[in-house]
Amino acid sequence: MPVQRLATVEDLAALWALRTRAVRSGCAAHYAPDVIEAWCAAPMPDRMPGLVAGGGCLVAEDEGRLAGYAILDVANGEVDAVFVEPSGQGRGIGIGLLVALEALARERRIGRLYLSASLNAVPFYARAGFTAIREELYPHRSGIAIASVLMAKSL
Repeated sequence: MPVQRLATVEDLAALWALRTRAVRSGCAAHYAPDVIEAWCAAPMPDRMPGLVAGGGCLVAEDEGRLAGYAILDVANGEVDAVFVEPSGQGRGIGIGLLVALEALARERRIGRLYLSASLNAVPFYARAGFTAIREELYPHRSGIAIASVLMAKSL
């Protein structure tokens, strides 16, 4: 059974590597190969260390290994990321992290969460109670626009 904890800046490299594996595996059926490559080649965002250091990132570990993570941007009330190791998908790790992230948001007096869901993740977030607001093109820092769905959930 995975154990959750707050991430530390020492986790950053492992988090980013997990994210890249998850994008390559989970998004390939929904996006063109050139989009996946540009998405995966992008460097870690400058704001990620601050989000982690600020206590907004939870990780799940299974037998001492990183199994997934979720990031809450407290200032914007945004679920910045939920990624699960491809081999661990479908085992409840992602929903466990999302539920814990929602609890963290409530503790921080956030009444409504927003996120920009990749196309493959829309059903996951819908099952968790998020509703679609609109389809959009997410301006990725690699210079590409990624088709996504803006979603929200009242807490």
